[in-house]
Amino acid sequence: MSTRGVTVQPERGIRRPARRAVTEAGPLAEHGRQERQDRRRSFRRPERTVKTTRANQSGLGGRHLGIGLSVAGGIVAAYLFWEYVEQWPRYTTPVPTLVAWVILVAATAFAIAVVQRLSARMPDWLFAAALASGAVVIALDLAGSHAGADRGVFPTAAAAVGSLLIALVTVRRGRDVVSSTAVLGTLLAVFAITEPRSNPLSFAPELVAFGLAVIPPLLGVAIVRSFHRMVQRELDLVLVQSTVSQPRFAVGMLASEELARIDLDAETLLDDVSKGRTALPLNAAKSTTASSLATQLRLHLIQGRRETWLYHAITESEFLGPSVSLNDPAGLAGLLDPAQRDALLRTIWLLISDTQRPEASVALSLGPIRPTNGLIDRQKLRFPIELATTGVPRRRVDPETWQAIRVVGPHIASSRGGSLHVEIECSIDNPADA
Repeated sequence: MSTRGVTVQPERGIRRPARRAVTEAGPLAEHGRQERQDRRRSFRRPERTVKTTRANQSGLGGRHLGIGLSVAGGIVAAYLFWEYVEQWPRYTTPVPTLVAWVILVAATAFAIAVVQRLSARMPDWLFAAALASGAVVIALDLAGSHAGADRGVFPTAAAAVGSLLIALVTVRRGRDVVSSTAVLGTLLAVFAITEPRSNPLSFAPELVAFGLAVIPPLLGVAIVRSFHRMVQRELDLVLVQSTVSQPRFAVGMLASEELARIDLDAETLLDDVSKGRTALPLNAAKSTTASSLATQLRLHLIQGRRETWLYHAITESEFLGPSVSLNDPAGLAGLLDPAQRDALLRTIWLLISDTQRPEASVALSLGPIRPTNGLIDRQKLRFPIELATTGVPRRRVDPETWQAIRVVGPHIASSRGGSLHVEIECSIDNPADA
C-alpha cells in the first residue's frame, strides 16, 4: 500500500520489498525523479499545519527582515540623491527631477505607513498606486535627464525606484517585484542606449545607475525566498517532531481532521432526528449519508490501528514525504522509546537536508525481529533498521547525524555506488514483559 509518498508493505514474509537499489541509472533514475515530483504535487498538508505555517511573519523574524531591506534601500536612495545634488549645476532644468524625488519620497512614505496599519499586508490597490507613482517618477526623471550624458547627467530618481521595490519584497509576491524590476531595468537600458552622446565613457554612470536600480530588488527577492524556505522547513520539523509522543498505533493529523468532520456531520444528523427536523424512518438521501458516515468512521478507526508515529511523521511532512519511503509491516517503529524515536527522526531529516541534490532520498526498512538467547536477552527485542540512501554521499553527512544514529543503536555504515547505507541494530524492552 502506498499513501502520499510512504510505501508500507503489509506482507510479513518479505523482508525488504520496498527497498530500492542504491544506484539508479538511466530510466530508473528518471522514474525515481518523476515519482518524487508526483509525491510533491499530490502532497496535502493538514489544515492545522497550514494555519501554523501561515503564522504571523513578524513573529518569525519577517518584520526584522523587512526593516533591514528597507534600510538597505534607503542607503541606495540616499546615495542616488547625493548624486542628484552633486550634478544639479549641470542640469538644463533640474525641476522635473526634483519633482520626481518629491513624489518618490511621498509615495514610499505613504506605502510604508499604510502597510504598517494593515499589519504588514499590501493590498493590490496600494501596490498599483506605488507602481503608478514609480512610473510618474521615471517619466519625470528621464525627461529632466534627457540629452545630459555629455554633461555628466544621468537618471537618479528613476534608479531610486528600485529602492521602493526593495521595501515591498516582504509584503508582495516575489514575481510581482521581479516583473516590476524587469520593466524598470528595460526602461533605463533603452534610455541609456538611445541617449545622444559623443563620449562613450559617459555611458559608465548610467551603467552604475542601472545596477543600483535592478540588482538590489532582485537580491532582496532571493533573500526573502530563502528566508521563507528556511522558516517553512523549521516549522515542518517542529510539527513532525510532535508525532514522537504518539502511542504505537494512532491516527495522524489528517485523519484527526477527517474524524472531527465526520463527528460533526454525525452529530448534526442525530440532532436533526432528536429535535424532529428529520423524520423517521430516514429517507433515501439521509440513509445514504448515515451509511457513508459509518463507513468512513470504521475505515479511519481500522486505519489508525496499522499506522505508527513514523508513518505519520513522514506522510505529513512536506519535506520528508516526497523523499522517504518506509517499510515497517510489523509496526516496530511504535516500540521505540522516545529518545530512539527522536534520534531516528533526526537521522532521516539530517540525511535529506545535508545534501542539496534534488534526487536525494532515503529508503527506511524496519525488521524483522531477530531471535534472542538467554534469560536477559529474552527480555529484549532485537531488530535491524536499514537506511538505504540515494544521492547522499558519506562525506556530506553531518557529525550530528552519526550521534543521532548511535542513540538508536549500534550501527554499521558502508558506501554503495557513492551513497550511504546504514544498518542499525536496535534493542528495545519486550512489551510482553511490561
